[in-house]
Amino acid sequence: MGMNCKTILASLTALVIAATSSIAQDSHKSGPFQGPKANKGSVTHTTQDGKSTLTLSDDFVPPQTPDPHWQVVDSNGKTYLLDRLMTKSQKVKKSIVVPEYVPDVAKVQIWCAFAETNLGEAAFDHPVK
Repeated sequence: MGMNCKTILASLTALVIAATSSIAQDSHKSGPFQGPKANKGSVTHTTQDGKSTLTLSDDFVPPQTPDPHWQVVDSNGKTYLLDRLMTKSQKVKKSIVVPEYVPDVAKVQIWCAFAETNLGEAAFDHPVK
């Protein structure tokens, strides 16, 4: 009985380590945001259930500008304007699922739709999918 418990425990431990390793491989952190209004924090890209998700870091400071949006740039330089950064109740939308039509993400930008200007961007070392 004691040997079976040790075997089961060792197997479970190996399974947890393998699961943790595979999660870590699907996570990519950008460099810091750089720009006139969005210049703190970074973005993490993860893949869960086949969906590509971008999440702002806890130290990200939303720009105090009208109508900031998520915008991504692919490896060919094409931009994709996504959802508003702020909800109607003025809370930061910290995560967004990247639409399937976006082939990859090289940079994440905070775009002011009102002034039509880039408030800041964070780049990945390599484009993420």
